[in-house]
Amino acid sequence: MRKQRFKQVENYIELFRKLCEGVYQELNKKESGIAKACEYLEMAQQKAIDLGNYIEETEGEGHKTVSHLEEYCEVLFQIHEEIQSDRGLSASSAKNRIEHCINAIDKSAHEDIKLTKVVVFLPYKASMWDSLETVWMRAKDDKNVEDFVIPIPYYERDDKGALSKIHYEGDQYPDYVPITSFEKFDFERVHPDEIYIHNPYDEMNYVTSVHPYFYSENLKRITDKLIYIPYFVLSEPNLDNEEEMDHIFGFAVTKGVINADEVIVQSEKMKQAYVECLVKQFGEETREVWERKIKGTGSPKFERILRLKDEPQEIPEEWKKIITKPDGTRKKIVFYNTSVVAILNQEQKMIDKIKDVFEVFKENKDEVALLWRPHPLIEATLESMVPEILEQYRQIVKEYKEEGWGIYDDTSDIDRAILISDAYYGDGSSVVQLYEKLEKPIMIQNVEVLCCE
Repeated sequence: MRKQRFKQVENYIELFRKLCEGVYQELNKKESGIAKACEYLEMAQQKAIDLGNYIEETEGEGHKTVSHLEEYCEVLFQIHEEIQSDRGLSASSAKNRIEHCINAIDKSAHEDIKLTKVVVFLPYKASMWDSLETVWMRAKDDKNVEDFVIPIPYYERDDKGALSKIHYEGDQYPDYVPITSFEKFDFERVHPDEIYIHNPYDEMNYVTSVHPYFYSENLKRITDKLIYIPYFVLSEPNLDNEEEMDHIFGFAVTKGVINADEVIVQSEKMKQAYVECLVKQFGEETREVWERKIKGTGSPKFERILRLKDEPQEIPEEWKKIITKPDGTRKKIVFYNTSVVAILNQEQKMIDKIKDVFEVFKENKDEVALLWRPHPLIEATLESMVPEILEQYRQIVKEYKEEGWGIYDDTSDIDRAILISDAYYGDGSSVVQLYEKLEKPIMIQNVEVLCCE
């Protein structure tokens, strides 16, 4: 039975207790209260029948709690008869017998009616599913949970900030993840017990936007508990470093964090960083709210990568041609990551840096395979915010793909790229934290240094 339906069961039981008290009060009035006491008993009996039918709708006939309701009805009938007989019945005796039955109903309802939850996961980009997957797996394995993975659409923004091209990636998730259409799921009617999101920005993202229906402000209205888990992981913060805390501020003070009932971050230290940022924004009197809401229990991204590290990865045939030497041995694979932030901050310098990196790796392609995985929102970001270098970037991508000496990875599965590679090179990114977990070499590029000048 759903939690919200069970609340109705509890309401019935509370009504039974009030009617019992009414019977007791009326019987204490002796003769003058018998008629009203009988009315309360009859009402209690009808409500017990109603509750029995209500329980059988979801739990089936012959449920244990219904048998206690039947015993309750029988006792109510007996008391109804006795108080009208010549022998009569004391108020305290009637109350004790009724309360005994109600307590049995209450105990059975809480022990024998199994509560089920509807838990909904709302990823928007398939490549970010790793931030929710292990939580979903636990929900899927819980027999008292009905789980739904519902990818939601998102928009690119044009150079004026208006919503433009729409994307939907529901066909890009792993085969073992059953997908439910956002168009066919009735959020208002179902009213999920829990909703998980990994996008905290609502309308505040200047490059993309999930469909406005799925902004956290609206989701909070249609669920009992909205839970936000970041799609990224950050370097562990130094709480005394003002520059680092200013960086985290932009991640902590977002609509998703503010509107969520629970926020799960990568560590206790990150929790404290979030709390300090939110207190800075909203005042010391709000500290208790953030301390209670934010949990530093760990990122599912870490859980997933560690779970997969010893499992064989399926490598596409076209990748195998690039990473295999003529003698059949494997080249070293370097994961090259270019981030949105870096290209926004450095613009033309970053374009030149990417070209330089490609020249170096192209010269060494017989020994080292480059796996380039640019952030999936780079092109949309440039189109919206730095259109003057967009064509240069597109040309770089086009030439890299056509030349075919390196791997271009724009799939939704980032973990495969991390697991098959031997080292990381590129911009500072949440991906770095995953390489740290796997204890693989990490090299951060310097845009000011060009090797091929």
